[in-house]
Formats: sequence, C-alpha cells, structure tokens
Amino acid sequence: MDKLKVGVFTDSYKPYTSGVVRSIDTFTTELEAMGHQIFIFAPNYPNCDKRETGVFRFPSIPAPTHPNYALALPFSFRMRNIAEKLNLDIIHVHSPFLLGRVGARYAKRMQIPLVFTFHTLYEEYVHYIPFAHGITRDLTQRLSSDFCNQCDLVITPTQIVSDYIKSLGVKTGVVNVPTGIQVQDYGSGDKEWLQKNYSIPGHEKVLLCVGRLGKEKNLQWLLESIALVGKQYPHFRLVLVGEGPEENNLKDKTVELGIENKVTFTGVLPKEKVIHCYNSSDMFVFASVTETQGLVIGEAKAAGLPVVAVDANGVSEMVEHEKDGFLTELNQEEFAGRILTMLKDEGIRKQMAEQAVINVDQISSKNCALKLLRCYSDLIEKHNKLSHNISSIN
Repeated sequence: MDKLKVGVFTDSYKPYTSGVVRSIDTFTTELEAMGHQIFIFAPNYPNCDKRETGVFRFPSIPAPTHPNYALALPFSFRMRNIAEKLNLDIIHVHSPFLLGRVGARYAKRMQIPLVFTFHTLYEEYVHYIPFAHGITRDLTQRLSSDFCNQCDLVITPTQIVSDYIKSLGVKTGVVNVPTGIQVQDYGSGDKEWLQKNYSIPGHEKVLLCVGRLGKEKNLQWLLESIALVGKQYPHFRLVLVGEGPEENNLKDKTVELGIENKVTFTGVLPKEKVIHCYNSSDMFVFASVTETQGLVIGEAKAAGLPVVAVDANGVSEMVEHEKDGFLTELNQEEFAGRILTMLKDEGIRKQMAEQAVINVDQISSKNCALKLLRCYSDLIEKHNKLSHNISSIN
C-alpha cells in the first residue's frame, strides 16, 4: 500500500483532553508507525507544545462557556496554502463545525476525498448554550446530518451511532471503526499509586471514573448511586479523574449526600498517571448516557478492571453484560446493586477482570487503525477511478 498523506481537521486537540483528542492521537500514532504521514489542523492554545511537528494551529479564542476550550477562528489563507502544499491524499474531519467545515472546503478545493468521524451526540451538549435549548437541539441535529451528507464517508465508533445518524437522514456511506485501545500501555502501572498519592487506606475498594466533569456525564446521578452503596458497604472510595464546569457542583453534592469523605477528585492528569489510576483501582463505574463509544471503558478493561455502566448508546457495545461487567438500566438501585455484587464477591470481580483483558483485544489500536486505513484506501481508489472516468469522457 502506498504511503498516505492525511489531513486531520479538529475543533479540539492537545493540550485539551477529551475522547476526540485521544482518538486522534491514538490513530495518528498507529498510522505514523506504519509509515503514513498525518498532518493535524487544530485550534491554538496558550500552553501548546512548541516542539510539536506536523501540527498547524489556527488562531483561536477561549469558549465563553468553557474558558479551557479554544474556539478556532476558521479563516486563514496561510493555512489553506499550507494544506495545498502538503499534497494531501485525503482529509479527515472530526467535527461538523468550525474546522470541520474548513476541512470540507479544502477537500472540495483540492478535489480529494472527505471523511468525517461522528464522535459526539452533539445535541446532548446544548445545555452549554444559554438559550432556546429545544430549537438548538433540532438545529444541531439538522446541521450534523447535512454535514454528513456532504462527506464521502462517515465513520462511527459503534453500530448504535450508525443506526442513529441514519435515522436523522444520513445517506452517505457509514462504516463502524471504533477508536482502538493501546492495550500494551494500560496493562502495567503502579498498583498502589492512588493509595499513596491520595491517602486512600489499603482496605478500601477503589471505584474509578475517568472523564470530563460535565452535565452530560450524569455524575450527580452517579454520586446519588454511590451514596446508596455506602449504606451497605462503607469500605470503598470513589475516585473521579478529570476536570470540567460541574466540578464545584459535584463537590457540593458530595457534602449534601454526606459522602464527601468517600469521594476523591484528582483533577485532570497526564496519561501515565491515569494509567496508574486504572491499575490501582478495583472496578470502573460509568453513568453517562450520551457516549458514542465510551473510550475510557476500553482503557479500564485493558488495565483489568471490570465495569458497571448504564446501558445506553455506545456503552452497550463496550461491555459484555455478565462477562466483563454489568450493564444496568438508568436505575440507581440496580446500578448500586451491581456495584455491591462486585464489592462483596471477590470471585466474580476477579473473573470479570480477567475476561475484560481478553475482550478488549478486539479493539486494539493497531487492528482499528488497519480498518481505518482500508477505508481510506478504498475511498481514494474509488475517487481516482471516478476522476479517471470523468477525464476520459471529457
């Protein structure tokens, strides 16, 4: 296979942390290891790594509702010239807004294929817009589906998301390619890191949740469920890894529920420390109902953690119920009950932990990158044939 030059356009990238950023980073690492060239076009942040190569930054401003997030200013003749001089084979965008639309314009101008990964149920984030949520939700769905239909291929991380966008009227071809897990990275780490760094007693079981502290992650519901667990099993600690606009509200909620001594907030951590968190925990708990995949679930499984999660959207394809974890309804008593089952029965917990490591290999980062590469190659071949036929007719 010829070595490809891929232009990636994204509205979020390092040093910001999110599932989208991890997805781009993971695929980039694997594709570059195969000899392909990946060029990333992203917003600028004040604390960007000045030594980064192959990354081109658009001028940006802080988001009004989330100052840590940068909004790119999608107008730059310099960037257009850079993209054209790179002689890209294909453009892959990761948002239907801002830089996603810039990437689409560049692809059309350069007459190369356009791929879009539908990472996010965007309408589940309209609470960050301080007005007309109903209208904004409908508009967001329409904008997303219209953008999909302008692309040559849409990538979804799970079949459920594929079915969902088709129900919105997406006619473009859709292929499921989950974000892979770099399983070799998560299998080893300090098994006492949390205990040593956050003064967690050794006899307490650690329940871990990794993710952005935003309303869409359903974390207040999670805390209420954890309070139910505490009524029957006091020897545990919930650790929340991440940052976000709900952090202070969540801390207040722990006080209201009387579990402030049972919940630890670490803030955002670099990847190597997150790996230590996985390895020094006993199970992973996840209450979000808006995930298109739930990448952190795969990371947890790679570290040997069984999972208790709400059975919703992409999460339902990340956990094998009663094999490597439990899927529950959006019911706090059921959710707490499944956690208690693992806390009280070490045999079940260990059996599911072992199965988690086996199952996660199905979505190893290399296997997923190879699948994405086949999508690229098929699309480029189809595009070249079509261009050749048009030239022959003319």
